[in-house]
Amino acid sequence: MVFIARNAVPPGLLFAAMAAILSGCSSHAPPPAFQKPAVGVVALRAAPVSLTTELPGRVTPYRTADVRPQVSGVVLKRLFKEGDVVTAGQQLYQIDPAPYEAALASARATLAHARASVTAAKLTVERYRTLVEAHAVSRQDYDNAVATLEQDEADVASGEAAVRSAEINLAYTRVYSPISGRTGRSAVTEGALVIAQQTASLVTVTQLDPVYVDLTQPSTTIVRLKRELAAGQIRQVESNKTPARLILEDGTSYEPGGTLQFSEVTVDQGTGSVTLRAIFPNSDGMLLPGMFVRATIEEGVREGAILAPQQGISHAPDGGATALVVGNDDKVEKRAVELDRALGDQWLVTRGLSAGDRLIVAGLQKVKPGMEVVVRPQATAHEDAGDRSEAILVAR
Repeated sequence: MVFIARNAVPPGLLFAAMAAILSGCSSHAPPPAFQKPAVGVVALRAAPVSLTTELPGRVTPYRTADVRPQVSGVVLKRLFKEGDVVTAGQQLYQIDPAPYEAALASARATLAHARASVTAAKLTVERYRTLVEAHAVSRQDYDNAVATLEQDEADVASGEAAVRSAEINLAYTRVYSPISGRTGRSAVTEGALVIAQQTASLVTVTQLDPVYVDLTQPSTTIVRLKRELAAGQIRQVESNKTPARLILEDGTSYEPGGTLQFSEVTVDQGTGSVTLRAIFPNSDGMLLPGMFVRATIEEGVREGAILAPQQGISHAPDGGATALVVGNDDKVEKRAVELDRALGDQWLVTRGLSAGDRLIVAGLQKVKPGMEVVVRPQATAHEDAGDRSEAILVAR
């Protein structure tokens, strides 16, 4: 250690010596190195993806029968309770049968008279056939006897038809349910007069297990799907086995699932949409006609689809989407991408990204295009159940 007397060295010389010592020490410290930012990436891969779409719809009954009288008369009995479940062929009403029983008896009597006339005419013809050969009666009388027999036989046929008609009208006094289902409100009570073929129904029977769900899909979506099918971009689900799932008005899922039955062949000119019809079991009666639901329909399977995590996609005010990827030289590249739809927490990318791209999903705020970054380690997204991408955040 060097001791300097307070008054031995001039102040200017002392300051110069101290500055030289400090500058000599600082000259040996290296300048700070630039640290590359660390980012989290997802290695994208191509995999088959099931495409689904959610459509609004209404529940409609599987079958509906408006029960109307086929004969006129007074209702004597109502043989069911409103809201009951009835089976096909079960009697619902009894119309007064007395007038139709009388009509049947009259028709049968007329038929018996016609048959008796036929018997007499046949005997006459048989006698005249022998006598005309012996020239005991004229040929004219024989021909008249044959014509009379044919007329009486025609009367028998008419009488048989009248009897059958009377039997049918009598049977129509018993009003049956044409289908199995649940009855609605009865429009008539005992003592009401009903008219044959009236426009107002006596009661409506509705079959609610299973039920239909009529869905509406924009025609533009159908055109896009057909083009993708023709281009081989998606694989169609097996015909008549397209699965469907329901979401009720309260947001809960309805179990079990259903299947898509068919789609209309015309487009609604007012809405520009096409109606699809799906069928769902309804053993517990949860689905009621007119209920609003949303259904998820599987459109097909897109081969070689690219799924990108949503946190790795940015949206501009003009609606365009961009992504930052890490190139082979570990430098950031900016890509313009096109998106099809959201599938869970990922975007289905149709253009701009490909299998093998390293998409930045973390640390986006501290990087810009052209910057060199640190990715350690690099991982390829892989999930056995669904082939979804997994984001790995790399930090120093």
